[in-house]
Amino acid sequence: MNQDPTSPDGFDLEALAELLAASGQYRVLRRLGPYMAQPAEAGEVVRQGLMVDVETTGLDPARDEIIELAMTPFSYTTAGRVLAVGESFQGLRQPSRPIPPEITALTGLDDALVAGKTIDPAAVSTFAAPAALVVAHNAAFDRKFLERFCEVFTTKAWACSMSQVDWKAEGYEGTKLAYLAAGCGFFHDGHRAVHDCLATVEIPARAHPGSGRTELAQLLEQARTLSVRIWAENSPFELKDVLKARGYRWNADGAGGPRAWYVDVAESAWEAEIAFLRAEIYRGEIDLATRRIDAYDRFSERC
Repeated sequence: MNQDPTSPDGFDLEALAELLAASGQYRVLRRLGPYMAQPAEAGEVVRQGLMVDVETTGLDPARDEIIELAMTPFSYTTAGRVLAVGESFQGLRQPSRPIPPEITALTGLDDALVAGKTIDPAAVSTFAAPAALVVAHNAAFDRKFLERFCEVFTTKAWACSMSQVDWKAEGYEGTKLAYLAAGCGFFHDGHRAVHDCLATVEIPARAHPGSGRTELAQLLEQARTLSVRIWAENSPFELKDVLKARGYRWNADGAGGPRAWYVDVAESAWEAEIAFLRAEIYRGEIDLATRRIDAYDRFSERC
């Protein structure tokens, strides 16, 4: 990140920051600056990625609407190294209903700011078209809204920088973007889509303390991994807490499958999970609905 090394008073701010950090009494956070581009090395395979973030009127993609969209393109190697970050796309959009006060308090977006503003789906499609991978910091949220807004997002492989990295093992205290940014030593203007996009690119570019690998390398590994969704249909009600403790979630509206408890496991763990269900939940042979999921379906309403 580029930083202005001097203050208006002529002080060498970077030297002061290093002095404070070296004392052991302070932790210094630097404002997020432009990403320093790196060249590709001989033999590296380069792809285009897209970091996305939306601000919306609420949490329900069937009822609520996008009011801000940001997309930040970046180039990366297939080994997980971010090379360069491009110019972002940013747009505001007036929803069909007033923005709720709690959304304004969170994002700073109000009805006056978005009045008369639109986002052209065709322009979004053109901007997103070159991306081999779309990344969001909560892809299960962003993808559902974006697929309803623009069909191009149904055709892309997706990854989630929040759920597809073991942040605890990497030494971070939480998965929220602000926690991760602070752990990486920087801060940014949060809860505006373009700033969140830029922060979400910066974090994957860094090698993290637990594994020594970049977050992007871990995301790419997860995106390439097939998983299997298992629906535990007609499981005994009295064992629901056992399923919840094991990571099962309730598919209340039956979207993408039956109304039942379900879990996603790596394809390599499918047989072990079925064995668990036979032994601990159904106490006998079972024939359950399953579906293989890859990065083109993961986090979508289709699953």
